[in-house]
Amino acid sequence: MANSKGNRRRFGSVRQLKSGRWQARYRDPLTGQIRPAEETYETKTDAEIALSVIEASIVTDEWSDPDAGKVVFGGFADRWLKERDLEDTTRERYEGVLRLHIQPTFGARLVSDITPPRVRTWRTRLLEVGVGEPTVVKAYQLLRSIMTTAVDDGMVKRNPCRIKGADTYDVPERPVLSVPEVYAVAAAIQPQWRALVLLTAFTTLRFGELAALRRRDVDLAARVLWVRRNQAELNSGRLITKAPKSRAGFRPVAFPAMVVPELERHLELHAADGPDGGFFVGPRGGRLRRSNFRDDWTAAKAKAGVSADAHFHDLRHTGNTLASQNGASTRELMTRMGHSTTRAALIYQHMTSDRDRAIADRMGEAVRRALKETDTPLD
Repeated sequence: MANSKGNRRRFGSVRQLKSGRWQARYRDPLTGQIRPAEETYETKTDAEIALSVIEASIVTDEWSDPDAGKVVFGGFADRWLKERDLEDTTRERYEGVLRLHIQPTFGARLVSDITPPRVRTWRTRLLEVGVGEPTVVKAYQLLRSIMTTAVDDGMVKRNPCRIKGADTYDVPERPVLSVPEVYAVAAAIQPQWRALVLLTAFTTLRFGELAALRRRDVDLAARVLWVRRNQAELNSGRLITKAPKSRAGFRPVAFPAMVVPELERHLELHAADGPDGGFFVGPRGGRLRRSNFRDDWTAAKAKAGVSADAHFHDLRHTGNTLASQNGASTRELMTRMGHSTTRAALIYQHMTSDRDRAIADRMGEAVRRALKETDTPLD
């Protein structure tokens, strides 16, 4: 196949093929076998330059096996996911994104064939066919993470996911319910969910944190509840109770005195029995699920004249806004919300202090003023 024209060097050799093009060959540093460069060259000089570049990459430990990336992406991605220590909900989300939005395009390709232009084309097509921007961002982030491992494993030299700004998106501003709207919805909803609406608005707990509350987690005398666990629901319907994602998630949160009578009534009529009984339970006494009250929430919004676009989660924005408007610093607000801070000493901060109760008291006074101005009844 090749003629006898060649040139042996201290490192590797170059030779001219019958086609007239030049080939560079060198000893594989991993196997010791002679292997050709990935491409051929028009001139002998070009082949020698390529050989020098290969030699330099081996000397500086930057050389990677050109065949390492000749692995089908689909299998590599599946192994990547299997080898990760992920929470059940995160694993389920990744599996869905991978199956629906990444594998159809890249599953049958080699890892080495996933190039920046192909990544750009893939992302553009997802947006063109109507996949929501948040989902596209999550798909891009997942693909980038998988390809980062491919780089670390020496399968490719650079991560092909290099689109500036593709890993973020502008979160649309969610509606903030006014205090009268919160009370209007609470009055319109089924009695067993009234305390759920008020606590969500004035403690800003996440739904999963509320669903995992037990009787012993709520101290009415101190006006504080303790977040110790979180409930998550998989697509299969299975419920999982787990620890909060970070130490910042373990926290006490104070609430205004004005909601204490409502919580007392709830404990008497709707909570499960015993100190470990669920503070909020489903209609038949089982564990609380979103589906338990979704229809009631929709009906209550309509009856109260609240925007149909308002989500239950938007009640958190009401509480966060109230706390911010009534003196909560950024650090205090992040602690109430269960967000991690940059200081380890503040991550598990005991917020049962007078300062936190003062925040709750100011929130309560703001609620009273808003209700008085609109003649909205407290009960």
